[in-house]
Parts: sequence; C-alpha cells; structure tokens
Amino acid sequence: MRIEEHPVRQFDRGEKVSFFYNGQKMEGYSSETIAAALHAAGVRRLGHSPELHRPRGLFCAIGNCSSCFMTVNGEPNVRICVTRLEEGMRVEEQQGRGLCPHDSRRGDFGGGRGPCRSVRRPGRR
Repeated sequence: MRIEEHPVRQFDRGEKVSFFYNGQKMEGYSSETIAAALHAAGVRRLGHSPELHRPRGLFCAIGNCSSCFMTVNGEPNVRICVTRLEEGMRVEEQQGRGLCPHDSRRGDFGGGRGPCRSVRRPGRR
C-alpha cells in the first residue's frame, strides 16, 4: 500500500529497485526506507520480542526504538525504519538480539567491534 497521489505533497520515489526479504524477491524504490518498502509489500510483522517472542511491527519510525532491528546484508541490528533501500539488499528478520558472527564478544549488545556494529544509528557508518 503506497500513497500514489497527495493533494499537497509531491513524491520523488527514486528508481525501482529489487531486494530480498527472508529470501523472497521484492521491489521498492530507492528513496524509501526498507520499512516503507516492506510495509508497501504487505509485511507488517518485522520480528518478535527477544524474551516473550511477541510479534513486533513498526513502532516509532524515527530510529529511536528497537522494534525494527533486522539483519541487512549480514549486519545485525540495523534500524530499517531509517535505512534507505538499495538494489540487491538482503534483509532478514532478526532472531533475538542479533549476534554478530564476526564479533569475538558474542552476546555483547552495545558497541560492537570489527565488521559488525551492534546498533547502527542513522547517519553513522
């Protein structure tokens, strides 16, 4: 579900791109976030809470909570509500706290070293 026309706002969707969500090929636009593309494709459940395993959906949509953490191109804990969609991205539902396979301190949830960073914030690489 996407807004196609709006009486006040103009949309620059960017180019149509393909990406993979849990192995399934999907399409979105380069100027939208991963969360927006998934929502438009009908995906409402983005994961489960780590302890009680309750379904989680989009919550704040501004990068402040942890409801939208997913593994993107092998990197865990990416906030998909603020991460732009790119051609060929591989997005996977994250199980639990998203341990980094390259981090010798498995189980750490804040800081991360090496190629994986635990909790990526918008504007930071």
